[in-house]
Amino acid sequence: MRTFAAISALAVAALAAAPATAAAPKPRKVTLADNYFLPAKMKVAKGTKITWKWGPEAYDVHDVKLKSGPKGVKKFHSSPGTAGFSFKRTLKTPGVYKIVCTLHEEMTMTIRVRR
Repeated sequence: MRTFAAISALAVAALAAAPATAAAPKPRKVTLADNYFLPAKMKVAKGTKITWKWGPEAYDVHDVKLKSGPKGVKKFHSSPGTAGFSFKRTLKTPGVYKIVCTLHEEMTMTIRVRR
């Protein structure tokens, strides 16, 4: 019985000492329509997965390109797509991400990633 009590006490102590794991940030969605991103601006936590989804009214071809981002972030660029297409990226580095559709330069968005 003592052995069981000792093992139980060690297990409880180990669980209490274990660091709490932070919940993953909630994924966010950006809709692409003809010549705009919705929302055009957003703030997210570090590690948020962003999905750009071409809405049913996106008849023109659009893409998603990282025009500028925090230092050290590798640029990304989706394939061109239309209604129903989607593109995903997880933003892990805090800072400002400027996104553009290269086919419609007026179509821009900004994402701020918090620490």
